[in-house]
Amino acid sequence: MDKELSDEDLMLSYKTGDAASFETLYQRYKGGLYRYFLRNCKNEGIAEELYQDVWMNLIKASERYEVKAKFTTWLYQMAHNRLIDYYRRQQTTAAGNPGDSEMDAEETLARNQDQPEQKAEILATTETLFGLIEELPADQKQAFLLREEAGMGIQEIAEITGVKPETAKSRLRYAVNKLREGLREYEPG
Repeated sequence: MDKELSDEDLMLSYKTGDAASFETLYQRYKGGLYRYFLRNCKNEGIAEELYQDVWMNLIKASERYEVKAKFTTWLYQMAHNRLIDYYRRQQTTAAGNPGDSEMDAEETLARNQDQPEQKAEILATTETLFGLIEELPADQKQAFLLREEAGMGIQEIAEITGVKPETAKSRLRYAVNKLREGLREYEPG
């Protein structure tokens, strides 16, 4: 039953007090939203804090919710804004954010492979890809993560980042091209 309802309908239902609708939305977006923060800040503790902040903000904003855009656009706009606030605070308190954390995706992927050589190769390629993502300029990285982690389209990425669709498309294209080039140069073997 819940699977048939759109995200927007679920949010409107939650607005009227249906807690099960919130749970369905949470289950749909918890993984992608958390990974969005983790890939951006590279610290599990900070990612968790930002992630929880967004869900709390969603709960607080639910009374005022109106369908003006797709739910995912609204949710990731809140996430994007929270991330910008975090980076602004970091710039005023200290430069950079060290904190390398191991990626669960890397470990899971490696564990699911049968051969030790495959594990090592997949882990090395994954680490290389994550490193390449980190090297992307911030605007390209945002476009790429919104596309890959949240499944957003060009129009949604443009709305969230406050740019024209052509700009969002260019940022995404440049990011993908840089990642492909970097992976071609890496080619383990």
